Amino acid sequence: MPLDEDWTVALVRILHADTGDLHALASLGGRDPRHHYLGTDLTGVDVRGQDLRGLDLPQLDISKVLWDAGTRFGEATGAYRASREALPAYAPEPATCEGVGVHTGEVVRLTINPAPAGAGLVFVRTDVTDRDNRIPVTAEAVVDARLNTMIENAAGVRLSTIETLMASFCGLGVADAVIEVDGPELPALDGSARGFVEILDQAGFRRRRGAVRSIEVLEPVRVTDGDASAALMPCDRYEMRFEIDFPDTPIGHQVLDLVVDEESFRRELMAARAFGFAHEVESLRKAGLARGASLENAVVIDGDQILNPGGLRMDREFVRSKAMNAIGDLYVLGAPLLGRYEGYRAGHALNNLLVRQLLASPQAWRWPESAGSAQSLTA
Repeated sequence: MPLDEDWTVALVRILHADTGDLHALASLGGRDPRHHYLGTDLTGVDVRGQDLRGLDLPQLDISKVLWDAGTRFGEATGAYRASREALPAYAPEPATCEGVGVHTGEVVRLTINPAPAGAGLVFVRTDVTDRDNRIPVTAEAVVDARLNTMIENAAGVRLSTIETLMASFCGLGVADAVIEVDGPELPALDGSARGFVEILDQAGFRRRRGAVRSIEVLEPVRVTDGDASAALMPCDRYEMRFEIDFPDTPIGHQVLDLVVDEESFRRELMAARAFGFAHEVESLRKAGLARGASLENAVVIDGDQILNPGGLRMDREFVRSKAMNAIGDLYVLGAPLLGRYEGYRAGHALNNLLVRQLLASPQAWRWPESAGSAQSLTA
């Protein structure tokens, strides 16, 4: 069974060999806790700095736990020693940043915590204490996608502007994490995914070999809204084509076509910033949006001018930003695609409509297990 937070705490207490905690877990689990411990998936259990030398754990595979140089192991079976010696001393730390929400204008703090394999992505609104503050990421959780992607749980707790972090998770292969945030919106940072990638890298992420769970597209699925469209088609890898057209502006007509993987995400997409038009700012702010938008977190266009002193960071930065948004919007599916996405002037709302249309067409997709590499907060 996958571990939730309560089981993780209980299992760590077993490692402390505290009699009271053992009795408590026995009543909770309904059987001998040590027997249960030996038969449980220990992925993500944190034993950093713990002394395990007095415990007889012959079945423990430390590739499934968080450990570091401070974890003290005793003698065990050859398989146990081999698994220990095969791994580096790897113990990722939480990834943390702080910044302004582009729509609320509020300063928020974000912490990305390790999670067991299979736990999925779960946001936690730490500022909400009177009801359930956990918001698991699913396609159905998306409740507003006008100018950002907003999710909501059954208790009515909402969180907005998750798309850039979600794109970072997809680009780096992060499938499991608990993301704590002390406000209603994620920080915009500099308007791109670069800041999120940097803190994830600094936290000590590693890639590990193993099967990657992808959503394989079996039949074409397409949605439209006026002249905008978004489609998914079968393909033997994750590909994306995005096209935008803003005539009579510095943007013009731009097209991007690429294979979506970590290398292309880092090279082609993560530095691309969100963008907007100066003439729209006043009306957006009257609607309660864009209150934190500035030249520090967006490319701003005024007539035929780009107002940012440094100009653009890269060729076709605008379409790269839209493609990155699409990657984040699609990742609410819980896995990367094995298929081709094509978008023309598609925004968050159309992307979410495409996700829902795919899920409503069971003949159009499946969950295969494909060989490759997946990144996790555990190693």
